[in-house]
Amino acid sequence: MATVQPAKLKHHKGLWVLFGTEMWERFGYYLMVGIFLLYLKDPISNGGAGFNLKMATDLVGSYIAMAYLTPFIGGLIADRYLGYRKAIILGGALLAAGYFVLAIPGKTPMYIALLLLVTGNGFFKPNISTLLGNIYNKEELKARKDNAYNIFYMGINIGAFVCNFVAAYMRNHYGWGYAFMAAGVGMSIALIWFIFGYKTVAEGDVKKPVQKEDMPMKKILGYVFLPAAIAGAIGWNMQAMIGHTIFGTTSNDAFMFACVPIIIFYVGLFIKASREDKRGLGALFSFFLVSIVFWVIYNQNSTGLTIWADQYTNREMPAGLEKVTKPFGFLEPVTTQPHEVIKYDEYFRSSQGPDGSLAKTQGPDTYFNNLPQKDWPKDGHLNLLSTEIFQSINPFFIVLFTPILVWLFGRLARKKKEPSTPNKVGMGIWFAGISSLVMYIAISTTDVFHNKTEAYWIVATYAIFTIGELLVSPIGLSLVSKLSPPRITALMMGAWFIVNAIAGKLAGLMATFWDSFTHKENYFLILVIAAAVAGLIMFVLSKRISAVLREKTGSS
Repeated sequence: MATVQPAKLKHHKGLWVLFGTEMWERFGYYLMVGIFLLYLKDPISNGGAGFNLKMATDLVGSYIAMAYLTPFIGGLIADRYLGYRKAIILGGALLAAGYFVLAIPGKTPMYIALLLLVTGNGFFKPNISTLLGNIYNKEELKARKDNAYNIFYMGINIGAFVCNFVAAYMRNHYGWGYAFMAAGVGMSIALIWFIFGYKTVAEGDVKKPVQKEDMPMKKILGYVFLPAAIAGAIGWNMQAMIGHTIFGTTSNDAFMFACVPIIIFYVGLFIKASREDKRGLGALFSFFLVSIVFWVIYNQNSTGLTIWADQYTNREMPAGLEKVTKPFGFLEPVTTQPHEVIKYDEYFRSSQGPDGSLAKTQGPDTYFNNLPQKDWPKDGHLNLLSTEIFQSINPFFIVLFTPILVWLFGRLARKKKEPSTPNKVGMGIWFAGISSLVMYIAISTTDVFHNKTEAYWIVATYAIFTIGELLVSPIGLSLVSKLSPPRITALMMGAWFIVNAIAGKLAGLMATFWDSFTHKENYFLILVIAAAVAGLIMFVLSKRISAVLREKTGSS
Protein backbone atom coordinates (compact mmCIF):
# COMPACT_ATOMS: atom_id res chain seq x y z
CA MET A 1 0.00 0.00 0.00
CA ALA A 2 1.35 3.42 -0.92
CA THR A 3 2.32 5.67 1.98
CA VAL A 4 1.25 9.29 2.30
CA GLN A 5 4.08 11.78 2.26
CA PRO A 6 3.61 14.02 5.34
CA ALA A 7 5.16 17.01 3.55
CA LYS A 8 2.36 16.92 0.96
CA LEU A 9 -0.47 16.70 3.49
CA LYS A 10 -2.86 19.63 3.52
CA HIS A 11 -4.62 20.92 6.59
CA HIS A 12 -8.21 19.87 7.18
CA LYS A 13 -10.78 22.40 5.96
CA GLY A 14 -12.27 22.38 9.45
CA LEU A 15 -9.16 24.16 10.73
CA TRP A 16 -10.15 27.32 8.84
CA VAL A 17 -13.71 27.13 10.17
CA LEU A 18 -12.40 26.90 13.73
CA PHE A 19 -9.68 29.49 13.04
CA GLY A 20 -12.23 32.10 11.94
CA THR A 21 -14.66 31.25 14.74
CA GLU A 22 -12.01 31.54 17.44
CA MET A 23 -10.54 34.70 15.92
CA TRP A 24 -13.85 36.58 16.13
CA GLU A 25 -14.74 35.12 19.53
CA ARG A 26 -11.38 36.26 20.91
CA PHE A 27 -11.97 39.66 19.27
CA GLY A 28 -15.01 40.04 21.52
CA TYR A 29 -13.38 38.61 24.65
CA TYR A 30 -10.20 40.67 24.52
CA LEU A 31 -12.07 43.83 23.54
CA MET A 32 -14.23 43.49 26.64
CA VAL A 33 -11.38 42.47 28.98
CA GLY A 34 -9.14 45.22 27.59
CA ILE A 35 -11.50 48.01 28.65
CA PHE A 36 -13.45 46.43 31.54
CA LEU A 37 -11.16 47.66 34.34
CA LEU A 38 -10.98 51.12 32.74
CA TYR A 39 -14.79 51.20 32.52
CA LEU A 40 -15.28 50.07 36.11
CA LYS A 41 -13.02 52.74 37.60
CA ASP A 42 -14.17 55.54 35.29
CA PRO A 43 -16.47 58.03 37.10
CA ILE A 44 -20.20 57.72 36.55
CA SER A 45 -20.15 61.27 35.16
CA ASN A 46 -17.96 59.95 32.31
CA GLY A 47 -20.26 56.99 31.65
CA GLY A 48 -18.24 54.51 33.73
CA ALA A 49 -19.27 52.40 36.72
CA GLY A 50 -17.52 54.58 39.34
CA PHE A 51 -15.86 51.74 41.31
CA ASN A 52 -12.79 52.26 43.45
CA LEU A 53 -9.66 50.38 42.36
CA LYS A 54 -10.06 47.53 44.86
CA MET A 55 -13.67 46.87 43.84
CA ALA A 56 -12.80 47.16 40.13
CA THR A 57 -9.83 44.77 40.21
CA ASP A 58 -11.80 42.32 42.37
CA LEU A 59 -14.62 42.21 39.83
CA VAL A 60 -12.23 41.87 36.88
CA GLY A 61 -10.44 39.00 38.62
CA SER A 62 -13.78 37.36 39.45
CA TYR A 63 -14.95 37.66 35.85
CA ILE A 64 -11.77 36.14 34.41
CA ALA A 65 -11.88 33.38 37.02
CA MET A 66 -15.51 32.46 36.37
CA ALA A 67 -15.06 32.69 32.60
CA TYR A 68 -12.40 29.98 32.87
CA LEU A 69 -14.05 27.96 35.64
CA THR A 70 -17.29 27.25 33.77
CA PRO A 71 -15.51 25.28 30.99
CA PHE A 72 -15.35 22.48 33.57
CA ILE A 73 -19.14 22.26 33.36
CA GLY A 74 -19.42 23.00 29.64
CA GLY A 75 -16.79 20.41 28.76
CA LEU A 76 -18.53 17.75 30.83
CA ILE A 77 -21.97 18.43 29.32
CA ALA A 78 -20.50 18.39 25.80
CA ASP A 79 -18.65 15.13 26.48
CA ARG A 80 -21.71 13.35 27.84
CA TYR A 81 -24.78 14.92 26.24
CA LEU A 82 -24.69 17.90 23.85
CA GLY A 83 -21.76 17.15 21.61
CA TYR A 84 -19.18 19.77 20.75
CA ARG A 85 -20.82 21.61 17.88
CA LYS A 86 -24.11 22.23 19.70
CA ALA A 87 -22.21 23.34 22.79
CA ILE A 88 -20.22 25.84 20.71
CA ILE A 89 -23.37 27.32 19.17
CA LEU A 90 -25.10 27.58 22.55
CA GLY A 91 -22.03 29.19 24.09
CA GLY A 92 -21.61 31.61 21.19
CA ALA A 93 -25.23 32.75 21.40
CA LEU A 94 -24.92 33.40 25.15
CA LEU A 95 -21.66 35.30 24.64
CA ALA A 96 -23.15 37.55 21.94
CA ALA A 97 -26.18 38.26 24.14
CA GLY A 98 -23.90 39.04 27.09
CA TYR A 99 -21.88 41.67 25.21
CA PHE A 100 -25.01 43.40 23.94
CA VAL A 101 -26.54 43.47 27.45
CA LEU A 102 -23.27 44.87 28.81
CA ALA A 103 -23.78 47.86 26.51
CA ILE A 104 -26.85 48.83 28.57
CA PRO A 105 -25.93 51.35 31.32
CA GLY A 106 -26.41 50.36 34.97
CA LYS A 107 -25.12 47.81 37.44
CA THR A 108 -28.04 45.36 37.10
CA PRO A 109 -27.59 44.89 33.32
CA MET A 110 -23.84 44.60 33.92
CA TYR A 111 -24.20 41.69 36.36
CA ILE A 112 -26.76 39.96 34.09
CA ALA A 113 -24.32 40.37 31.19
CA LEU A 114 -21.44 38.89 33.21
CA LEU A 115 -23.59 35.86 34.07
CA LEU A 116 -24.39 35.33 30.37
CA LEU A 117 -20.70 35.74 29.44
CA VAL A 118 -19.27 33.29 31.96
CA THR A 119 -21.94 30.70 31.10
CA GLY A 120 -21.38 31.15 27.37
CA ASN A 121 -17.63 30.87 27.72
CA GLY A 122 -18.12 27.61 29.62
CA PHE A 123 -19.86 26.02 26.66
CA PHE A 124 -17.70 27.62 23.97
CA LYS A 125 -14.10 27.63 25.13
CA PRO A 126 -13.20 23.98 25.91
CA ASN A 127 -15.20 22.48 23.10
CA ILE A 128 -13.78 24.39 20.14
CA SER A 129 -10.25 23.34 21.21
CA THR A 130 -11.43 19.74 21.67
CA LEU A 131 -13.12 19.72 18.26
CA LEU A 132 -9.84 20.75 16.63
CA GLY A 133 -7.93 18.06 18.55
CA ASN A 134 -10.42 15.36 17.53
CA ILE A 135 -10.13 16.25 13.85
CA TYR A 136 -6.33 16.05 14.02
CA ASN A 137 -6.39 12.74 15.90
CA LYS A 138 -6.89 11.03 12.55
CA GLU A 139 -3.76 9.03 11.77
CA GLU A 140 -2.97 10.89 8.57
CA LEU A 141 -3.23 14.30 10.31
CA LYS A 142 -1.42 13.60 13.59
CA ALA A 143 1.89 14.80 12.19
CA ARG A 144 0.35 18.25 11.59
CA LYS A 145 -1.43 18.55 14.93
CA ASP A 146 1.04 20.89 16.65
CA ASN A 147 1.19 23.03 13.52
CA ALA A 148 -2.62 23.17 13.43
CA TYR A 149 -2.72 24.40 17.01
CA ASN A 150 -0.12 27.07 16.17
CA ILE A 151 -2.29 28.30 13.28
CA PHE A 152 -5.33 28.20 15.56
CA TYR A 153 -3.41 30.23 18.14
CA MET A 154 -2.49 32.76 15.46
CA GLY A 155 -6.22 33.32 14.87
CA ILE A 156 -6.67 34.06 18.57
CA ASN A 157 -4.03 36.74 18.42
CA ILE A 158 -5.22 38.39 15.23
CA GLY A 159 -8.54 38.94 16.98
CA ALA A 160 -6.80 40.11 20.15
CA PHE A 161 -4.66 42.60 18.20
CA VAL A 162 -7.42 44.25 16.16
CA CYS A 163 -10.03 44.51 18.92
CA ASN A 164 -8.28 47.15 21.03
CA PHE A 165 -8.17 49.64 18.17
CA VAL A 166 -11.89 49.15 17.63
CA ALA A 167 -12.50 49.53 21.38
CA ALA A 168 -10.51 52.78 21.52
CA TYR A 169 -12.36 54.23 18.53
CA MET A 170 -15.81 53.30 19.82
CA ARG A 171 -15.35 54.46 23.41
CA ASN A 172 -13.54 57.71 22.47
CA HIS A 173 -16.11 58.66 19.81
CA TYR A 174 -19.36 57.19 21.12
CA GLY A 175 -18.92 55.88 24.68
CA TRP A 176 -18.40 52.68 26.65
CA GLY A 177 -21.69 51.06 25.59
CA TYR A 178 -20.83 51.17 21.90
CA ALA A 179 -17.43 49.60 22.59
CA PHE A 180 -19.09 46.66 24.36
CA MET A 181 -21.61 46.43 21.52
CA ALA A 182 -18.70 46.02 19.08
CA ALA A 183 -17.67 42.92 21.05
CA GLY A 184 -21.20 41.56 20.53
CA VAL A 185 -20.93 42.17 16.78
CA GLY A 186 -17.62 40.27 16.71
CA MET A 187 -19.13 37.34 18.56
CA SER A 188 -22.12 37.30 16.19
CA ILE A 189 -19.75 37.06 13.21
CA ALA A 190 -18.00 34.13 14.91
CA LEU A 191 -21.32 32.35 15.41
CA ILE A 192 -22.43 32.86 11.80
CA TRP A 193 -19.03 31.69 10.50
CA PHE A 194 -19.24 28.50 12.57
CA ILE A 195 -22.81 27.73 11.50
CA PHE A 196 -21.78 28.01 7.82
CA GLY A 197 -18.95 25.53 8.48
CA TYR A 198 -21.06 23.27 10.72
CA LYS A 199 -20.85 20.21 8.47
CA THR A 200 -17.15 20.71 7.73
CA VAL A 201 -16.18 19.98 11.35
CA ALA A 202 -18.72 17.18 11.88
CA GLU A 203 -16.13 14.37 11.98
CA GLY A 204 -14.58 15.86 15.12
CA ASP A 205 -17.92 15.90 16.93
CA VAL A 206 -17.85 12.43 18.45
CA LYS A 207 -19.33 11.79 21.89
CA LYS A 208 -17.42 9.16 23.85
CA PRO A 209 -19.40 6.44 25.63
CA VAL A 210 -19.29 6.51 29.43
CA GLN A 211 -16.86 3.94 30.81
CA LYS A 212 -17.32 1.95 34.02
CA GLU A 213 -14.62 3.99 35.77
CA ASP A 214 -16.34 7.31 34.84
CA MET A 215 -18.40 9.01 37.54
CA PRO A 216 -22.13 9.19 36.62
CA MET A 217 -23.59 12.67 36.13
CA LYS A 218 -25.77 12.36 39.23
CA LYS A 219 -22.71 11.68 41.35
CA ILE A 220 -20.86 14.60 39.80
CA LEU A 221 -23.79 16.86 40.69
CA GLY A 222 -23.83 15.46 44.21
CA TYR A 223 -20.09 15.14 44.78
CA VAL A 224 -18.79 18.20 42.90
CA PHE A 225 -21.33 20.91 42.03
CA LEU A 226 -23.33 20.79 45.26
CA PRO A 227 -20.22 20.78 47.49
CA ALA A 228 -18.72 23.57 45.35
CA ALA A 229 -21.88 25.67 45.83
CA ILE A 230 -21.88 25.00 49.58
CA ALA A 231 -18.17 25.75 49.87
CA GLY A 232 -18.63 28.94 47.87
CA ALA A 233 -21.46 30.03 50.15
CA ILE A 234 -19.29 29.37 53.20
CA GLY A 235 -16.48 31.42 51.67
CA TRP A 236 -18.90 34.25 50.86
CA ASN A 237 -19.98 34.39 54.51
CA MET A 238 -16.52 33.93 56.01
CA GLN A 239 -16.24 37.57 57.00
CA ALA A 240 -19.51 37.37 58.94
CA MET A 241 -18.37 34.19 60.69
CA ILE A 242 -14.82 35.11 61.70
CA GLY A 243 -14.84 38.89 61.40
CA HIS A 244 -12.55 39.20 58.38
CA THR A 245 -11.96 37.74 54.93
CA ILE A 246 -9.19 35.24 54.27
CA PHE A 247 -8.27 36.28 50.72
CA GLY A 248 -9.00 40.00 50.87
CA THR A 249 -12.61 40.15 49.60
CA THR A 250 -15.78 38.07 49.95
CA SER A 251 -15.70 37.10 46.26
CA ASN A 252 -12.10 35.89 46.58
CA ASP A 253 -13.06 33.73 49.57
CA ALA A 254 -16.12 32.35 47.76
CA PHE A 255 -14.16 31.44 44.65
CA MET A 256 -11.23 29.83 46.46
CA PHE A 257 -13.54 27.75 48.66
CA ALA A 258 -15.66 26.68 45.65
CA CYS A 259 -12.54 25.45 43.82
CA VAL A 260 -11.72 22.91 46.53
CA PRO A 261 -14.43 20.29 45.64
CA ILE A 262 -13.60 20.66 41.93
CA ILE A 263 -9.90 20.05 42.59
CA ILE A 264 -10.82 17.03 44.72
CA PHE A 265 -12.88 15.71 41.78
CA TYR A 266 -9.86 15.81 39.49
CA VAL A 267 -7.67 14.20 42.12
CA GLY A 268 -10.30 11.43 42.28
CA LEU A 269 -10.12 11.01 38.49
CA PHE A 270 -6.38 10.46 38.83
CA ILE A 271 -6.64 8.02 41.74
CA LYS A 272 -9.31 5.87 40.04
CA ALA A 273 -7.70 5.93 36.58
CA SER A 274 -6.19 2.83 35.03
CA ARG A 275 -2.42 2.46 35.16
CA GLU A 276 -2.13 3.49 31.51
CA ASP A 277 -4.32 6.61 31.94
CA LYS A 278 -2.68 7.53 35.25
CA ARG A 279 0.71 8.26 33.68
CA GLY A 280 -0.78 10.67 31.15
CA LEU A 281 -2.96 12.38 33.77
CA GLY A 282 -0.06 12.67 36.20
CA ALA A 283 2.08 14.39 33.57
CA LEU A 284 -0.80 16.74 32.74
CA PHE A 285 -1.50 17.68 36.35
CA SER A 286 2.20 18.38 36.96
CA PHE A 287 2.16 20.73 33.98
CA PHE A 288 -1.05 22.38 35.22
CA LEU A 289 0.36 23.13 38.67
CA VAL A 290 3.53 24.91 37.54
CA SER A 291 1.76 26.81 34.76
CA ILE A 292 -0.51 28.61 37.27
CA VAL A 293 2.34 31.06 37.90
CA PHE A 294 2.66 31.71 34.18
CA TRP A 295 -1.05 32.53 33.86
CA VAL A 296 -1.00 34.84 36.89
CA ILE A 297 1.66 36.86 35.06
CA TYR A 298 -0.33 36.62 31.82
CA ASN A 299 -3.46 38.03 33.49
CA GLN A 300 -1.57 41.12 34.60
CA ASN A 301 -2.47 42.42 31.14
CA SER A 302 -6.03 43.12 32.37
CA THR A 303 -5.07 44.05 35.96
CA GLY A 304 -1.61 45.29 37.02
CA LEU A 305 -0.30 46.23 33.58
CA THR A 306 -3.53 48.01 32.65
CA ILE A 307 -3.24 50.08 35.82
CA TRP A 308 0.40 50.75 34.95
CA ALA A 309 -0.31 51.82 31.38
CA ASP A 310 -3.19 54.05 32.51
CA GLN A 311 -1.62 55.88 35.47
CA TYR A 312 2.15 55.53 35.34
CA THR A 313 3.13 55.45 31.65
CA ASN A 314 3.88 58.42 29.43
CA ARG A 315 1.16 58.09 26.80
CA GLU A 316 1.66 61.45 25.07
CA MET A 317 1.74 61.06 21.31
CA PRO A 318 4.47 62.80 19.24
CA ALA A 319 3.01 65.56 17.10
CA GLY A 320 3.71 63.69 13.85
CA LEU A 321 2.00 60.51 14.98
CA GLU A 322 -0.86 62.45 16.54
CA LYS A 323 -1.95 63.73 13.13
CA VAL A 324 -1.93 60.20 11.73
CA THR A 325 -3.74 58.49 14.60
CA LYS A 326 -6.31 61.13 15.53
CA PRO A 327 -8.72 60.36 12.63
CA PHE A 328 -8.82 56.71 13.75
CA GLY A 329 -9.99 57.61 17.26
CA PHE A 330 -7.04 56.11 19.11
CA LEU A 331 -6.38 59.26 21.12
CA GLU A 332 -7.80 60.09 24.54
CA PRO A 333 -8.05 63.86 25.27
CA VAL A 334 -7.07 65.15 28.74
CA THR A 335 -6.94 68.66 30.14
CA THR A 336 -5.27 70.63 32.94
CA GLN A 337 -8.37 72.81 33.27
CA PRO A 338 -9.95 72.31 36.73
CA HIS A 339 -13.09 70.18 36.70
CA GLU A 340 -14.63 67.46 38.85
CA VAL A 341 -12.27 64.47 39.12
CA ILE A 342 -11.68 61.59 41.52
CA LYS A 343 -9.69 62.63 44.57
CA TYR A 344 -6.37 60.79 44.97
CA ASP A 345 -3.69 61.07 47.63
CA GLU A 346 0.05 61.28 46.93
CA TYR A 347 0.19 57.49 46.37
CA PHE A 348 -2.66 57.42 43.82
CA ARG A 349 -5.09 55.99 46.38
CA SER A 350 -8.71 57.09 46.03
CA SER A 351 -10.95 57.80 49.01
CA GLN A 352 -14.68 57.35 49.59
CA GLY A 353 -17.23 59.94 50.60
CA PRO A 354 -19.78 59.52 53.43
CA ASP A 355 -22.22 57.73 51.11
CA GLY A 356 -19.60 55.18 49.99
CA SER A 357 -19.08 56.75 46.57
CA LEU A 358 -15.69 57.92 45.35
CA ALA A 359 -14.67 61.28 46.77
CA LYS A 360 -14.42 64.06 44.17
CA THR A 361 -12.43 67.26 43.93
CA GLN A 362 -11.74 70.06 41.46
CA GLY A 363 -8.54 69.63 39.50
CA PRO A 364 -6.86 68.53 36.27
CA ASP A 365 -7.37 65.07 34.76
CA THR A 366 -5.79 62.26 36.79
CA TYR A 367 -3.09 61.74 34.18
CA PHE A 368 -1.38 64.95 35.37
CA ASN A 369 -1.10 63.80 39.01
CA ASN A 370 2.39 62.37 38.45
CA LEU A 371 3.44 64.49 35.49
CA PRO A 372 5.76 67.38 36.55
CA GLN A 373 4.13 70.75 35.93
CA LYS A 374 7.04 71.80 33.73
CA ASP A 375 5.84 69.14 31.27
CA TRP A 376 2.21 70.26 31.27
CA PRO A 377 1.00 71.59 27.89
CA LYS A 378 0.86 75.36 27.52
CA ASP A 379 -2.63 75.27 26.04
CA GLY A 380 -3.81 72.89 28.77
CA HIS A 381 -4.70 70.01 26.43
CA LEU A 382 -3.03 66.71 25.55
CA ASN A 383 -4.00 63.82 23.32
CA LEU A 384 -2.88 60.51 24.78
CA LEU A 385 -2.65 57.08 23.26
CA SER A 386 -5.69 55.21 24.65
CA THR A 387 -4.73 52.80 27.42
CA GLU A 388 -6.29 49.72 25.80
CA ILE A 389 -4.01 50.05 22.75
CA PHE A 390 -1.15 48.78 24.91
CA GLN A 391 -2.94 45.42 25.09
CA SER A 392 -2.39 44.99 21.35
CA ILE A 393 1.38 44.87 21.92
CA ASN A 394 1.31 41.25 23.08
CA PRO A 395 -0.67 39.82 20.12
CA PHE A 396 1.42 41.93 17.74
CA PHE A 397 4.60 40.28 19.02
CA ILE A 398 2.94 36.86 18.86
CA VAL A 399 2.24 37.31 15.16
CA LEU A 400 5.79 38.65 14.69
CA PHE A 401 7.65 36.06 16.76
CA THR A 402 5.71 32.90 15.84
CA PRO A 403 7.40 32.29 12.44
CA ILE A 404 10.79 33.09 13.98
CA LEU A 405 10.35 30.52 16.76
CA VAL A 406 8.94 27.94 14.34
CA TRP A 407 12.04 28.42 12.13
CA LEU A 408 14.40 28.28 15.11
CA PHE A 409 12.95 25.09 16.57
CA GLY A 410 12.77 23.54 13.11
CA ARG A 411 16.48 24.18 12.66
CA LEU A 412 17.26 22.80 16.12
CA ALA A 413 15.13 19.73 15.38
CA ARG A 414 17.11 19.01 12.20
CA LYS A 415 20.27 19.15 14.33
CA LYS A 416 18.54 16.99 17.00
CA LYS A 417 19.02 19.77 19.56
CA GLU A 418 15.40 20.93 19.94
CA PRO A 419 14.39 21.27 23.63
CA SER A 420 11.78 18.82 24.90
CA THR A 421 8.22 20.03 25.42
CA PRO A 422 8.59 20.25 29.25
CA ASN A 423 11.86 22.19 28.89
CA LYS A 424 10.13 24.63 26.54
CA VAL A 425 7.48 25.15 29.22
CA GLY A 426 10.14 25.74 31.89
CA MET A 427 11.86 28.30 29.65
CA GLY A 428 8.50 29.94 28.95
CA ILE A 429 7.79 30.41 32.65
CA TRP A 430 11.24 31.93 33.14
CA PHE A 431 10.69 34.34 30.25
CA ALA A 432 7.43 35.39 31.94
CA GLY A 433 9.42 36.03 35.11
CA ILE A 434 12.00 38.09 33.21
CA SER A 435 9.17 40.23 31.81
CA SER A 436 8.15 41.07 35.38
CA LEU A 437 11.80 41.76 36.18
CA VAL A 438 11.75 44.47 33.49
CA MET A 439 8.88 46.15 35.33
CA TYR A 440 10.79 45.83 38.61
CA ILE A 441 13.76 47.65 37.05
CA ALA A 442 11.52 50.34 35.50
CA ILE A 443 9.96 51.16 38.87
CA SER A 444 13.23 50.95 40.81
CA THR A 445 14.80 53.61 38.57
CA THR A 446 11.86 56.06 38.62
CA ASP A 447 9.95 57.96 41.29
CA VAL A 448 6.62 56.81 39.87
CA PHE A 449 4.48 58.99 42.14
CA HIS A 450 6.01 62.15 40.69
CA ASN A 451 7.17 61.07 37.21
CA LYS A 452 5.90 58.90 34.38
CA THR A 453 7.84 55.90 33.06
CA GLU A 454 8.50 55.75 29.34
CA ALA A 455 6.34 53.51 27.19
CA TYR A 456 9.30 51.39 26.03
CA TRP A 457 9.37 49.66 29.46
CA ILE A 458 5.91 48.19 29.05
CA VAL A 459 6.60 47.40 25.38
CA ALA A 460 9.75 45.48 26.43
CA THR A 461 7.76 43.67 29.14
CA TYR A 462 5.15 42.48 26.64
CA ALA A 463 7.82 41.52 24.08
CA ILE A 464 9.72 39.31 26.54
CA PHE A 465 6.53 37.82 27.93
CA THR A 466 5.36 36.95 24.41
CA ILE A 467 8.34 34.63 23.94
CA GLY A 468 7.28 32.82 27.11
CA GLU A 469 3.67 32.67 25.97
CA LEU A 470 4.63 31.04 22.67
CA LEU A 471 6.51 28.38 24.62
CA VAL A 472 3.64 27.62 27.03
CA SER A 473 0.16 28.41 25.75
CA PRO A 474 -0.10 26.54 22.39
CA ILE A 475 1.75 23.62 23.98
CA GLY A 476 -0.87 23.51 26.73
CA LEU A 477 -3.75 22.95 24.31
CA SER A 478 -1.77 20.31 22.44
CA LEU A 479 -0.67 18.48 25.61
CA VAL A 480 -4.25 18.14 26.82
CA SER A 481 -5.22 16.61 23.51
CA LYS A 482 -2.20 14.25 23.51
CA LEU A 483 -2.22 13.05 27.12
CA SER A 484 -5.92 12.96 28.06
CA PRO A 485 -7.87 9.68 27.96
CA PRO A 486 -10.02 10.10 24.81
CA ARG A 487 -13.38 9.82 26.58
CA ILE A 488 -12.67 12.80 28.89
CA THR A 489 -10.70 15.08 26.59
CA ALA A 490 -13.14 18.01 26.87
CA LEU A 491 -13.30 17.53 30.63
CA MET A 492 -9.50 17.80 30.79
CA MET A 493 -9.70 20.88 28.58
CA GLY A 494 -11.98 22.15 31.33
CA ALA A 495 -9.23 21.39 33.86
CA TRP A 496 -6.76 23.38 31.74
CA PHE A 497 -9.13 26.32 31.90
CA ILE A 498 -9.58 25.88 35.67
CA VAL A 499 -5.85 26.56 35.88
CA ASN A 500 -6.56 29.80 34.01
CA ALA A 501 -9.48 30.50 36.35
CA ILE A 502 -7.40 30.15 39.51
CA ALA A 503 -4.62 32.23 37.95
CA GLY A 504 -7.09 34.92 36.85
CA LYS A 505 -8.50 35.14 40.34
CA LEU A 506 -5.01 35.27 41.86
CA ALA A 507 -4.10 38.07 39.45
CA GLY A 508 -7.21 39.98 40.49
CA LEU A 509 -6.47 39.25 44.16
CA MET A 510 -2.95 40.65 43.77
CA ALA A 511 -4.29 43.78 42.10
CA THR A 512 -6.75 44.42 44.96
CA PHE A 513 -3.64 45.03 47.07
CA TRP A 514 -2.13 47.42 44.50
CA ASP A 515 -2.72 50.47 46.69
CA SER A 516 -1.01 48.70 49.61
CA PHE A 517 2.28 48.56 47.70
CA THR A 518 3.83 51.98 48.29
CA HIS A 519 6.94 50.40 46.76
CA LYS A 520 5.33 49.22 43.52
CA GLU A 521 8.43 47.30 42.44
CA ASN A 522 7.67 44.70 45.16
CA TYR A 523 4.40 43.85 43.38
CA PHE A 524 6.38 42.62 40.37
CA LEU A 525 9.19 41.13 42.49
CA ILE A 526 6.67 38.61 43.85
CA LEU A 527 5.98 37.50 40.27
CA VAL A 528 9.71 37.26 39.46
CA ILE A 529 10.38 34.96 42.43
CA ALA A 530 7.29 32.81 41.78
CA ALA A 531 8.28 32.31 38.12
CA ALA A 532 11.86 31.40 39.05
CA VAL A 533 10.62 28.67 41.42
CA ALA A 534 7.91 27.33 39.06
CA GLY A 535 10.32 27.17 36.11
CA LEU A 536 12.86 25.29 38.20
CA ILE A 537 10.22 22.73 39.25
CA MET A 538 9.31 22.19 35.60
CA PHE A 539 12.92 21.51 34.67
CA VAL A 540 13.16 18.97 37.51
CA LEU A 541 10.03 17.18 36.25
CA SER A 542 10.98 17.40 32.57
CA LYS A 543 12.54 13.92 32.19
CA ARG A 544 9.52 12.19 33.70
CA ILE A 545 7.00 14.13 31.60
CA SER A 546 9.08 13.62 28.44
CA ALA A 547 9.07 9.87 29.03
CA VAL A 548 5.26 9.83 29.21
CA LEU A 549 5.01 11.91 26.04
CA ARG A 550 7.26 9.46 24.20
CA GLU A 551 5.03 6.58 25.33
CA LYS A 552 1.86 8.34 24.18
CA THR A 553 3.00 10.10 21.03
CA GLY A 554 6.47 8.85 20.08
CA SER A 555 8.04 12.28 20.67
CA SER A 556 8.90 14.44 23.68
